[in-house]
Amino acid sequence: MPTQKLTNEIITAAMLGFEEQKRHIDARIAELRAIQTGASAGTAVAPEAPKTKRRKMSAAGRKAIAEAQRKRWAASKAASAGEAPEVVSKPKRKLSAAGRNAIIAATKKRWALKRAEAAKAE
Repeated sequence: MPTQKLTNEIITAAMLGFEEQKRHIDARIAELRAIQTGASAGTAVAPEAPKTKRRKMSAAGRKAIAEAQRKRWAASKAASAGEAPEVVSKPKRKLSAAGRNAIIAATKKRWALKRAEAAKAE
């Protein structure tokens, strides 16, 4: 089995990894203890990292951004208004009386054939 020379970087990285594992195990143990005693698990766990404060925007900055956006929308609407082609819908088709009578006659003929086949089968 080949032996590797342990450098300071490798040893430091190993210690950091084991410390992280230890923190993870400690947190899990704290959760289990909280469950056993009936206390909240959130209080036993290590505190969360502090949240960074959100930056606030001035009213003037918000107004400038809103005005710029309105200007962009106006330009977009003006460009699309000239490009929109008119949609011409086709008139609705209607069935003529002769066509309707032809469909009725064909349906009656089909049903007469079906009834005749059913009568032969009995």
